[in-house]
Amino acid sequence: MRLLLTVFGLLWAVTATAAPADDLHRLLDDHWAWILRNSPVYATQLGERAYDDKVEDLSLAHIDTSALEAAAFLARTDAIPAAALTPADRLNRDILKRLLKREADGARFGQRAMLFGNRGGWHTSAASWPEQLPFYTIADYRSYVARLKAYPAQNAQGIVTTRWALAHGFVQPCAAMGGFARTISGQIVSDADASDFLKPFARRPASIGENDWAELKTEARAAITTGVLPAYRDFLAFYEKDYAPHCGAKPGMAALPDGAAYYAYLAREETTTDLTPAQIHALGLREVARIRAEMDQVAARAGFPGDRNGFIARLRTDPKYFPKTGDELIAAASVMTKRIDGEMPKYFGKLPRLPYTVKPVPDATADGTTTAYYEGGAAESGRAGVYRVNLTHLDQRPLWELPALTLHEAVPGHHNQIALQQELDLPKFRRHAAFFTAFTEGWGLYSERLGIEMGLYDTPERDMGRLSYEMWRACRLVVDTGIHTMGMSKADAIAFMADNTALTPANIEAEVNR
Repeated sequence: MRLLLTVFGLLWAVTATAAPADDLHRLLDDHWAWILRNSPVYATQLGERAYDDKVEDLSLAHIDTSALEAAAFLARTDAIPAAALTPADRLNRDILKRLLKREADGARFGQRAMLFGNRGGWHTSAASWPEQLPFYTIADYRSYVARLKAYPAQNAQGIVTTRWALAHGFVQPCAAMGGFARTISGQIVSDADASDFLKPFARRPASIGENDWAELKTEARAAITTGVLPAYRDFLAFYEKDYAPHCGAKPGMAALPDGAAYYAYLAREETTTDLTPAQIHALGLREVARIRAEMDQVAARAGFPGDRNGFIARLRTDPKYFPKTGDELIAAASVMTKRIDGEMPKYFGKLPRLPYTVKPVPDATADGTTTAYYEGGAAESGRAGVYRVNLTHLDQRPLWELPALTLHEAVPGHHNQIALQQELDLPKFRRHAAFFTAFTEGWGLYSERLGIEMGLYDTPERDMGRLSYEMWRACRLVVDTGIHTMGMSKADAIAFMADNTALTPANIEAEVNR
């Protein structure tokens, strides 16, 4: 009898402790299915094919419904007692709760209807389909054609939502939007054969027969001609006639309805701290002073004692520091990636299986974009990570920046971190949808510093490039809080960054606009 009671007691204990874990795992499964359903293009990129013919819903009604659904998931999360979970599941619960709370809290602001910024929006996301979607089977191409046909309705939704935002005062500042029209017009061509959207049809996969291929290509060409290109023209006309004339006269978030509260919310979320904008501003000023002292030392080693500005002026203007062609810049960036690849096993015992490549920033968006960025890949859909390098304004893309830039954007920076995150034994939402700016950009900045140990900053110029990038991040703390809470103008922000970094003028303006 005692044995039976003991066994019963053990079974009861196991059942009692397992129930919260079961609830959590069901919640994680439901939440991940919800993410995929709401992000059908991203689902395809991750190898989930249930939504291959769908595009994101940009209607305000859908945005608000999603917020209510996030709140319901948050309530389910709160109902699961953390103390009854294993440490690993407790962490899963806490991260999920933070993400859901961020979404629920942000949904109460009218800024939720601001669907584009100065670097892009739904139109640039669609323009990335030819490179970011899988194209191997006839089903891949059929789903792509279905998305081309769906784009005009999505574009119309985006315009309707943006009209609501415009009518309620939620509009981007004029000072930041120079060149935005180019991100739209850059996709408008006179003939579908010249469109980037037809690029997936440049070569027929062996698995698709010639007749099917011809039919699909004809269908795609018609969808581009009668739907996609007119939609881009509609958006351009709306932006130039209705939106741009009513852009914001003041650059700060404080100029928008409930802007101060929204900016405080963003500051908490992006930093994952409770620091106020004023505290962040003060921290930035302290970091600027610290890094300036180190820059003075590097200038002295370069033969400019007491003349940091003189050294930086030479770095910004001497033609020998700049590539003559885009091919030269891509080649230099590629050589730098391979040099760093050779150092990686010395510092990391585990490297990602997913490779990465180096490509130019797309022409339609390059003019107003910063010097480089990273695009995550996905093994499930056969996409490598991409280190994007900006080939515009070559007289503003100094080669002495490449070590710090490559360490940050490629390896051991964003590619190493994000590709490894995708391979970890974690719930899918943590592998593919749990990103925190403080962590990803913090890792990128730390990766730049590893270049010291790797011996990559082997000239004063490259070492100043490293410090300039560190200063770039410190200046962001000052400039961002200054613009949005302290009345700093665009001209003031540019002057501050020009005085403290070695960045070239085009990069500084692009960063301030960003």
